[in-house]
Amino acid sequence: MTAHIFIVEDNQEIVDLLEKGLAGWGFTVSSCQDFHEVDQEVLAAKPNLVLMDVNLPFFNGFYWTQAIRKQSQLPIIFLSSRAEDADQIMAMNLGADDYMTKPFNLDLLIVKIQALLRRTESAAESTSTAVRDFAGFELNILDNSLSKDGQVVSLSKNETKLLYPLFEKPGQVVSKEDIMEALWDDELFVDRNTLSVMVNRIRTKTKKIGFDMVLQTAKGKGLMLHD
Repeated sequence: MTAHIFIVEDNQEIVDLLEKGLAGWGFTVSSCQDFHEVDQEVLAAKPNLVLMDVNLPFFNGFYWTQAIRKQSQLPIIFLSSRAEDADQIMAMNLGADDYMTKPFNLDLLIVKIQALLRRTESAAESTSTAVRDFAGFELNILDNSLSKDGQVVSLSKNETKLLYPLFEKPGQVVSKEDIMEALWDDELFVDRNTLSVMVNRIRTKTKKIGFDMVLQTAKGKGLMLHD
Protein backbone atom coordinates (compact mmCIF):
# COMPACT_ATOMS: atom_id res chain seq x y z
CA MET A 1 0.00 0.00 0.00
CA THR A 2 1.27 3.48 -0.90
CA ALA A 3 2.19 5.58 2.12
CA HIS A 4 0.38 8.90 2.53
CA ILE A 5 2.42 11.93 3.65
CA PHE A 6 0.64 15.01 5.06
CA ILE A 7 2.47 18.37 4.88
CA VAL A 8 1.87 21.16 7.42
CA GLU A 9 3.70 24.09 5.83
CA ASP A 10 2.50 27.61 4.94
CA ASN A 11 5.19 28.33 2.33
CA GLN A 12 3.63 27.18 -0.94
CA GLU A 13 7.00 26.94 -2.72
CA ILE A 14 8.21 24.42 -0.13
CA VAL A 15 4.89 22.54 -0.33
CA ASP A 16 5.23 22.31 -4.12
CA LEU A 17 8.83 21.10 -3.80
CA LEU A 18 7.86 18.43 -1.27
CA GLU A 19 4.82 17.29 -3.22
CA LYS A 20 6.86 16.85 -6.41
CA GLY A 21 9.75 15.13 -4.64
CA LEU A 22 7.60 12.77 -2.58
CA ALA A 23 5.35 11.88 -5.51
CA GLY A 24 8.47 10.96 -7.47
CA TRP A 25 9.19 8.31 -4.83
CA GLY A 26 5.68 6.89 -5.04
CA PHE A 27 4.13 8.57 -2.00
CA THR A 28 0.65 10.07 -2.03
CA VAL A 29 0.75 13.61 -0.68
CA SER A 30 -1.69 16.15 0.73
CA SER A 31 -1.18 19.40 2.62
CA CYS A 32 -2.89 21.56 5.21
CA GLN A 33 -5.44 24.06 3.91
CA ASP A 34 -6.84 25.56 7.11
CA PHE A 35 -4.22 26.53 9.69
CA HIS A 36 -6.94 27.10 12.28
CA GLU A 37 -7.71 23.35 12.26
CA VAL A 38 -4.40 21.61 11.64
CA ASP A 39 -5.01 18.69 14.00
CA GLN A 40 -8.47 18.01 12.58
CA GLU A 41 -7.17 18.08 9.00
CA VAL A 42 -4.38 15.65 9.91
CA LEU A 43 -6.73 13.22 11.64
CA ALA A 44 -9.27 13.42 8.81
CA ALA A 45 -6.58 12.73 6.19
CA LYS A 46 -5.36 9.61 8.09
CA PRO A 47 -1.79 9.88 6.78
CA ASN A 48 1.07 7.51 7.53
CA LEU A 49 3.41 10.39 8.42
CA VAL A 50 3.31 14.16 8.94
CA LEU A 51 5.90 16.76 7.93
CA MET A 52 5.51 19.68 10.35
CA ASP A 53 6.87 23.24 10.20
CA VAL A 54 7.41 25.20 13.43
CA ASN A 55 6.52 28.73 12.31
CA LEU A 56 2.89 28.60 11.20
CA PRO A 57 -0.05 31.03 11.13
CA PHE A 58 -2.08 31.32 14.34
CA PHE A 59 -0.39 28.52 16.33
CA ASN A 60 3.07 26.99 15.90
CA GLY A 61 4.04 23.42 15.11
CA PHE A 62 4.75 22.64 18.76
CA TYR A 63 1.12 23.46 19.64
CA TRP A 64 -0.26 21.30 16.83
CA THR A 65 2.05 18.40 17.65
CA GLN A 66 0.70 18.39 21.20
CA ALA A 67 -2.86 18.46 19.86
CA ILE A 68 -2.19 15.57 17.46
CA ARG A 69 -0.43 13.52 20.14
CA LYS A 70 -3.56 13.63 22.33
CA GLN A 71 -5.31 11.57 19.66
CA SER A 72 -2.70 9.82 17.54
CA GLN A 73 0.85 8.47 17.61
CA LEU A 74 1.45 8.74 13.86
CA PRO A 75 5.06 9.67 12.95
CA ILE A 76 5.92 13.38 12.80
CA ILE A 77 9.07 14.88 11.28
CA PHE A 78 9.74 18.58 11.84
CA LEU A 79 11.09 20.67 8.94
CA SER A 80 12.05 24.11 10.21
CA SER A 81 14.40 27.03 9.69
CA ARG A 82 14.77 27.19 13.47
CA ALA A 83 18.05 25.43 14.18
CA GLU A 84 18.47 26.13 17.91
CA ASP A 85 19.03 23.08 20.11
CA ALA A 86 16.20 24.24 22.37
CA ASP A 87 13.69 24.09 19.50
CA GLN A 88 14.83 20.62 18.50
CA ILE A 89 14.67 19.36 22.09
CA MET A 90 11.21 20.90 22.51
CA ALA A 91 9.95 19.15 19.38
CA MET A 92 11.32 15.77 20.46
CA ASN A 93 9.94 16.11 23.98
CA LEU A 94 6.49 16.92 22.60
CA GLY A 95 6.47 13.72 20.57
CA ALA A 96 8.24 14.44 17.28
CA ASP A 97 10.14 11.53 15.77
CA ASP A 98 12.79 13.54 13.94
CA TYR A 99 13.83 17.13 13.19
CA MET A 100 15.49 18.53 10.05
CA THR A 101 16.52 22.13 9.50
CA LYS A 102 15.86 24.16 6.34
CA PRO A 103 17.27 24.21 3.76
CA PHE A 104 17.02 20.43 3.83
CA ASN A 105 18.36 17.73 1.54
CA LEU A 106 15.37 16.06 -0.13
CA ASP A 107 17.17 12.73 -0.61
CA LEU A 108 18.05 12.62 3.10
CA LEU A 109 14.45 13.45 4.00
CA ILE A 110 13.20 10.60 1.82
CA VAL A 111 15.59 8.18 3.53
CA LYS A 112 14.41 9.35 6.98
CA ILE A 113 10.76 8.98 5.96
CA GLN A 114 11.32 5.47 4.64
CA ALA A 115 13.24 4.40 7.75
CA LEU A 116 10.61 5.84 10.09
CA LEU A 117 7.78 4.17 8.20
CA ARG A 118 9.62 0.84 8.39
CA ARG A 119 10.12 1.20 12.16
CA THR A 120 6.48 2.19 12.64
CA GLU A 121 5.24 -0.78 10.64
CA SER A 122 7.58 -3.12 12.47
CA ALA A 123 6.44 -1.81 15.85
CA ALA A 124 2.79 -2.26 14.91
CA GLU A 125 3.44 -5.85 13.90
CA SER A 126 5.46 -6.72 16.99
CA THR A 127 2.49 -7.51 19.21
CA SER A 128 4.49 -10.01 21.20
CA THR A 129 6.59 -7.19 22.67
CA ALA A 130 3.82 -4.60 22.79
CA VAL A 131 3.24 -4.87 26.54
CA ARG A 132 5.72 -5.07 29.39
CA ASP A 133 4.68 -5.42 33.02
CA PHE A 134 6.23 -4.98 36.45
CA ALA A 135 4.64 -5.04 39.91
CA GLY A 136 1.16 -4.66 38.45
CA PHE A 137 2.12 -1.83 36.10
CA GLU A 138 1.69 -2.40 32.36
CA LEU A 139 3.59 -0.39 29.74
CA ASN A 140 1.95 -0.52 26.31
CA ILE A 141 4.24 0.63 23.50
CA LEU A 142 1.52 0.59 20.86
CA ASP A 143 -0.75 3.15 22.47
CA ASN A 144 1.95 4.74 24.67
CA SER A 145 0.27 4.19 28.00
CA LEU A 146 1.05 3.05 31.53
CA SER A 147 -1.68 1.41 33.54
CA LYS A 148 -2.43 -0.28 36.85
CA ASP A 149 -5.69 -1.69 38.20
CA GLY A 150 -7.67 -0.22 35.32
CA GLN A 151 -6.25 3.29 35.69
CA VAL A 152 -4.48 4.46 32.53
CA VAL A 153 -1.93 7.26 32.11
CA SER A 154 -1.15 8.48 28.60
CA LEU A 155 2.53 8.92 27.78
CA SER A 156 4.38 10.63 24.97
CA LYS A 157 6.25 8.39 22.53
CA ASN A 158 9.59 9.47 24.03
CA GLU A 159 8.38 8.80 27.57
CA THR A 160 7.48 5.27 26.47
CA LYS A 161 10.92 4.87 24.87
CA LEU A 162 12.53 5.99 28.12
CA LEU A 163 10.62 3.47 30.23
CA TYR A 164 10.85 0.50 27.89
CA PRO A 165 14.45 -0.56 28.72
CA LEU A 166 13.60 -0.30 32.43
CA PHE A 167 10.64 -2.66 31.98
CA GLU A 168 12.87 -5.04 30.03
CA LYS A 169 15.26 -5.25 33.00
CA PRO A 170 13.09 -4.79 36.12
CA GLY A 171 15.04 -4.56 39.35
CA GLN A 172 18.26 -3.83 37.47
CA VAL A 173 19.99 -0.48 37.03
CA VAL A 174 19.90 0.75 33.42
CA SER A 175 22.58 3.33 32.67
CA LYS A 176 21.65 6.81 31.51
CA GLU A 177 23.71 6.18 28.39
CA ASP A 178 21.60 3.14 27.48
CA ILE A 179 18.39 5.06 28.15
CA MET A 180 19.50 8.01 26.02
CA GLU A 181 20.48 5.66 23.22
CA ALA A 182 16.97 4.17 23.35
CA LEU A 183 15.50 7.65 23.15
CA TRP A 184 17.38 8.90 20.13
CA ASP A 185 19.08 6.60 17.65
CA ASP A 186 21.74 9.08 16.52
CA GLU A 187 22.07 10.68 19.99
CA LEU A 188 21.87 14.11 18.32
CA PHE A 189 19.45 15.38 20.94
CA VAL A 190 20.84 13.57 23.95
CA ASP A 191 21.27 15.77 26.98
CA ARG A 192 21.41 14.64 30.61
CA ASN A 193 19.40 17.63 31.77
CA THR A 194 16.69 16.84 29.24
CA LEU A 195 16.60 13.25 30.51
CA SER A 196 16.16 14.47 34.10
CA VAL A 197 13.32 16.74 33.01
CA MET A 198 11.59 13.83 31.27
CA VAL A 199 11.98 11.56 34.31
CA ASN A 200 10.47 14.22 36.57
CA ARG A 201 7.60 14.71 34.12
CA ILE A 202 6.91 10.95 34.11
CA ARG A 203 6.92 10.86 37.93
CA THR A 204 4.44 13.73 38.05
CA LYS A 205 2.18 12.17 35.41
CA THR A 206 2.14 8.74 37.02
CA LYS A 207 1.92 9.73 40.67
CA LYS A 208 -1.82 9.04 40.71
CA ILE A 209 -1.19 5.33 40.04
CA GLY A 210 1.84 5.13 42.35
CA PHE A 211 4.48 4.65 39.68
CA ASP A 212 6.53 7.59 40.98
CA MET A 213 7.59 5.37 43.90
CA VAL A 214 8.63 2.53 41.57
CA LEU A 215 10.76 4.62 39.20
CA GLN A 216 13.97 5.11 41.16
CA THR A 217 17.31 6.82 40.55
CA ALA A 218 20.52 4.95 41.26
CA LYS A 219 22.78 7.89 42.01
CA GLY A 220 25.62 8.21 39.56
CA LYS A 221 24.55 5.07 37.71
CA GLY A 222 21.14 5.37 36.09
CA LEU A 223 17.52 4.41 36.65
CA MET A 224 15.68 1.29 37.74
CA LEU A 225 12.26 -0.12 38.61
CA HIS A 226 12.00 -1.28 42.21
CA ASP A 227 8.83 -2.12 44.15
